[in-house]
Amino acid sequence: MVKHYLVSLGIILIVLTSMQVAKSETIPKAEEMYVTTEDIISDIIFPTIDKRVIKEYGGENRLTWQWKRIVGITYNENHSYDVTVRIEIPSKKPNGNVKEDLVKVRIYPSCDSEKLNKQKCNHGFEIEILDYKHLSQ
Repeated sequence: MVKHYLVSLGIILIVLTSMQVAKSETIPKAEEMYVTTEDIISDIIFPTIDKRVIKEYGGENRLTWQWKRIVGITYNENHSYDVTVRIEIPSKKPNGNVKEDLVKVRIYPSCDSEKLNKQKCNHGFEIEILDYKHLSQ
């Protein structure tokens, strides 16, 4: 009798297991590419700088500018970072001079971790421009 129950239980398990269907999706293989720390910072602060460049040089949405390099990064006690970036704005005229600007941006990473001092770090993710200087006329 026990054998009969074990055989029946085995058949039920086989039937139930074979009836379970998992629908899977194929995910295209992610392209591997080499990125630097500067690339990551650029992606994070690009929209903020872009809005300010448009404000500085007129409301032209098609205004292009180029990221040249990071001049400096400073860590602040309130768990924020000041990043100074040199950018280049091409002239609207075919043979005009290229303009260079220096932009200082403060990045406030989120303070969601319990490991951070809440008295010094009490902000959410935010980016603000601290200073914008025209280096060339």
